[in-house]
Amino acid sequence: MKKREFLKLGLLSFSAMTLSNKLGALEYYPNKSDKKWAVLYGTWCGSSRDAAIWISEGMDGIANVFDVREDPDLTVYDYVVVGGSIRGGQVSELLQKYLEKNREKISKKIRGLFAVCGNRMQPVGPEQVTALIDNHLAKLCGISNPVPLKVFLGRITYGLLDEESSKMIQGFNMPEYDNLKREDCLAFGKEILNTTKQIKSG
Repeated sequence: MKKREFLKLGLLSFSAMTLSNKLGALEYYPNKSDKKWAVLYGTWCGSSRDAAIWISEGMDGIANVFDVREDPDLTVYDYVVVGGSIRGGQVSELLQKYLEKNREKISKKIRGLFAVCGNRMQPVGPEQVTALIDNHLAKLCGISNPVPLKVFLGRITYGLLDEESSKMIQGFNMPEYDNLKREDCLAFGKEILNTTKQIKSG
């Protein structure tokens, strides 16, 4: 192989590796804000992922959005919103472990909590907020101060479920469904932002 061709191949390989690393490191880039915001979520079928992104959009896109599987360092953020999908009355084990490990670091930064659940396709009421957030997620986060809370209806996509869960849910003759509403998530994002502004100005 000629020296020139060898150098060309080397440069192309280096460029491809650099581009690949940059693409792998891409985050959801928020708009500028005087405070750094993050939304952390745990999900199974992607409903909490979408809820988290839409909540950030409702906050005018100022929040960076993280899947708990990224194990993000949230100590660099001023404010955090936490939420996750529910199974058996609880968020994922991974989100539970993350919150237990990082409780002291983020508990005072939390400005909103949300949960996403199927609720047997029935409307969500105060009892779901109490059970899933007040008595579960808020305790995992170690917060007692009042912050905006929201339980959203979710969705089921059989192709995204593990085999055991898929068989169990299909055993109830439950069809695939999608009850997560973008407008509800946007409104919750605005509520979080407005509540925080009121606390700062008060």
